[in-house]
Amino acid sequence: TCTGLSIILVDACRSVGVAARVAGTPLWTNKRGNHTWTEIWDEGWHFTGSDEYNASGLNRGWFVGAASKADKTDWRHAIYATSWKKTGTHFPMVWDIEAKQVNAFNVTDRYTGKVSSDNVEDDVFVRVRDGGNRIEVKAELLDAKKQVLASRKTKAGRADLNDIAGFNCNPNTPLWLRLIQGDKVKQIPLRRANAGEVTLDLQWNDLPDESAIANSQLAAVTAWLAAPPKVRPQTLPNDWTKGFLSKADAKTAVDLIWADYCERLAKERRPEIEARSIQLGDKKLRYLEKVFGDAPRSGHSLWISMHGGGGAPARVNDGQWNNQIKLYQPKEGIYIAPRAPTDTWNLWHQSHIDGLFDRMIENFVATRGVNPNRVYLMGYSAGGDGVYQLAPRMADRWAAASMMAGHPNDAKPDNLRNLPFGLFMGGKDGAYNRNKVAEKWRVLLADLRKGDPNGYEHMVRIYPEMGHWMKLKDAESLPWMAKFSRNAWPNKIIWRQVKGINSRFYWLQIPGRHLLKGQHVTAEVDGQSIAIVAENIKHLVVRLSDRLLDLDKPVTILVNGKEHFSERVKRSAREIIKSLNQRADPASVATASVSLKL
Repeated sequence: TCTGLSIILVDACRSVGVAARVAGTPLWTNKRGNHTWTEIWDEGWHFTGSDEYNASGLNRGWFVGAASKADKTDWRHAIYATSWKKTGTHFPMVWDIEAKQVNAFNVTDRYTGKVSSDNVEDDVFVRVRDGGNRIEVKAELLDAKKQVLASRKTKAGRADLNDIAGFNCNPNTPLWLRLIQGDKVKQIPLRRANAGEVTLDLQWNDLPDESAIANSQLAAVTAWLAAPPKVRPQTLPNDWTKGFLSKADAKTAVDLIWADYCERLAKERRPEIEARSIQLGDKKLRYLEKVFGDAPRSGHSLWISMHGGGGAPARVNDGQWNNQIKLYQPKEGIYIAPRAPTDTWNLWHQSHIDGLFDRMIENFVATRGVNPNRVYLMGYSAGGDGVYQLAPRMADRWAAASMMAGHPNDAKPDNLRNLPFGLFMGGKDGAYNRNKVAEKWRVLLADLRKGDPNGYEHMVRIYPEMGHWMKLKDAESLPWMAKFSRNAWPNKIIWRQVKGINSRFYWLQIPGRHLLKGQHVTAEVDGQSIAIVAENIKHLVVRLSDRLLDLDKPVTILVNGKEHFSERVKRSAREIIKSLNQRADPASVATASVSLKL
């Protein structure tokens, strides 16, 4: 070890009359570990790595850059040198941190001044292993045109574990890391989003050869994922999108990218998940939760239950919130009672709710193993108002939705074609004509079902004897909803854009700048053909998957009776990455898309 080697070198120097002492730090500021080395006296103290001879002389070593960032004010990150003198400071020995018998000087200042080193500015470090052992390979840093910027040899064998080949990489610059061992050549793309050190721990046998990447997008995905997120480009480089991606490979690619996404999201969002509080802009969504039953193999269900109240003081809405968590008890699932970010009358259907709910669902799917096809929405009173609005707006998110004692305001049921919708109302709940409006919706839903027997599944209960409080008769909605799972790839979609908030709906997407209120789309799949009727839409993206049709065969798309596309589409790992970045929902990931200018 570095400590043992340093003791041996110090003893050897002393044995021939050269004053020497042990120096070291308990922990580098980059948290990579501790290190020990040797200082010798020659008209002043100089340092050298033990068993790390450098022909250029003293005061050189792989650790100079890390030492220059030491912090003398923090004992963990300071640098110490041993002494026989009673100094009042002890040498921290990480293997026995309580031991104080070895005296020391804090010599940090000598290392944080001007030092001679080739790697002080290195910020991307590369370690390559074969199994558990480090191996030597030639590592080259290339620019976007594949010109060599720097070349290093990775360390192995007796080299210190913290002696790692390093490069200086400018942020937001597309680069390549090429690794060469004999006739084997492997490479990964790099692009640092922010400053700061990062270490690449690469398994040689897990990295595909360049020839494999040229023929297979799945191999490209494997190599792309090998780079840590801090230095990973947002998507695959152009050079890596030419290979083939079969149906089976696409599924594997989704699994790999999703697993990586979950790991990253769990780290990035840990504070908000632990706090049960999500903030987007100036709006904060807090929530309470209860867990019922054991999770099935496919993952828990998620029940989002919105409280009543509305245009009232915060204490009133807080009381409604705390009551909502006690109101219903599903047989299985994670039951959530969110607290509305505002105290306005329309607290559950303002435009910020969609994004907050999206993020909350993502957190539970990615970090709690919730089944994305079993997410349910419900709400009482003002919460019921929210269901009337959010169920159609976000219909592609829910497995089923139930409205209790609310009012729809300007909501319309068109978008509910693939969403089972429950409506529960007291027959005597006459405030704002809730009961009369519920009767109108009963007729609307029945007419829609009659005109489209494969859609508009619904359940309506208007209890004649009940007022605004239904005494939990409406709890019958939970077992009814639990019968349904979401179909993320329905063969028919009806999408009316009322608020101009959500740009994606099932397998259709309107790019944000083309999103307008009043747009309307009906799209239906028949075999390998998609027929679309679009109103007031200039640009439409059709998201595709083998769950919708066979991507090994040509696809035909007609818009308003005119053929706009008829050919085979290519599955794309880039499309998978884009889809998951848009929405952390593995069940709705597209593997191809067609962009239509109308």
